[in-house]
Parts: sequence; C-alpha cells; structure tokens
Amino acid sequence: MMTVHEVSRISGVSIRALHHYDRIGLLPATEVTNAGYRLYDDAALERLQHILLFKELEFSLKEIRDILDSPDFDRSKALEQQIHLLELRRDHLQNLIDLACGIKAIGVSYMNFEAFDTRKIDEYAKQAKASWGKTAAYKEYEQRAAGRSREEQQKINVGMMEIFVKFGGIRDQSPDGEEAASLAKKLQDFITEHFYTCTDEILLGLGAMYAGGGDFTANIDKVGGEGTAEFADQAIQSYCRKKTSA
Repeated sequence: MMTVHEVSRISGVSIRALHHYDRIGLLPATEVTNAGYRLYDDAALERLQHILLFKELEFSLKEIRDILDSPDFDRSKALEQQIHLLELRRDHLQNLIDLACGIKAIGVSYMNFEAFDTRKIDEYAKQAKASWGKTAAYKEYEQRAAGRSREEQQKINVGMMEIFVKFGGIRDQSPDGEEAASLAKKLQDFITEHFYTCTDEILLGLGAMYAGGGDFTANIDKVGGEGTAEFADQAIQSYCRKKTSA
C-alpha cells in the first residue's frame, strides 16, 4: 500500500488532484485508515496509469471514469493506442529538433513549416477517442451507469462473470447444445438489462472480442477455466445462427 503523498511523488499527480479523483469515483482509495489517510494498492496505481493515458487522449474525467468502469474496457487496446500516440509525438519532437538545427546551421531563411504540423497526431488522437464510448450502445450504457455506485457496478460485473463460470462448467459439451444456447441468451439478456441493448450483432462482436486474446480472454478463462472464452464465442455464434435460420 502507498500513501497519497507517495502516489503523488511517483506519478507527478498533485495530492489535491488525487483527492478530487477519489471524491468523484475516478480513483477511489483502496483503503482509508482510521486516521483518515488514503492508501492505494497496485490495482489502483494501474488504474491511475490508464487515467493519465486517457487524459493524454483529451478525455474528460467523467468520460475516463465511465470507460474504466465499462465491461468493454480493454487494457491492451488502450496501451497500444498510447504507445502509438507517443511514437507520433516522438517523431513530431524530432522534426522540431531537426528544424531548429537547420535554422541554426543555415539561418532564419531556412523556411520549413512542416515540423509544426500536428495534424497526424490530432487525427490519431481523435480516432482513438472515437473508438471509445461513441457508439449508441455506449451512450446507452453511460446513461444507465449515471448515479450507480462503485459497489453496484462491481456487483453487476460479478454477476456477468458468474455467467462465464457457467460457460466454463459445460465447455466440454457441444457449443451447439441447448445448455450453451441458454447461457448465450442469458448473457445477452444480462447485458441488455444492465449495460445496453445487446442486439445479435453486438453479441457476436462481443463473442469475438471475448475469444480474441488479451485481457478479456484471460479474465474469462481465469474464472471459467482455460478455453471458456473460446467456448462462449462458439456458443454465441451457434445461438445467433439458429435465431437467424428460425
């Protein structure tokens, strides 16, 4: 555990800002001592890293909180975006260095304004931002999540993972079976009830994401056993296929 002063020191985020993040539910302290001191564990520090990541992409604090609490948040995808954005900024900085060196060597008549062009960085940041939270489904989720406490959101997330535990319990069966179809429907209904209207198209996309590797696959396989995410995806495909042919 680290104190708020220690977190501020290693992150560069002011103590005042950390207190604000706690108050708005963006970065709740892991524990508060009897004396009122905030303490943060490794999970909280990881969350802080993602908060700073999305601030680089110019998200508001409210948007960041909703994204991090969303069941669709993919840390691997977010990290890839951050790396690419940093690479673009590195290239931009190198261009500015080259320009300055050219001016120093040739003089002020060295006319080259390309180094000041940030359109590539701005466009990527815009695309990265658009990839999070701009769909109708996400807007619906945002409306439903408004006013939910962190405890309520965690309870819902646990309920969703319990469905994957059940998927794991039958993963040695056929994904075309009735029990697998029943769980696929249960998952779809659960998402519709708690997050957003889960159409068959969205459900198929989620299934592919679950089995696509990264955090989602690892987390699902962790609660349901190895191969659960892949089995859930196959069950979802079978379920939607049967609905289409019915």
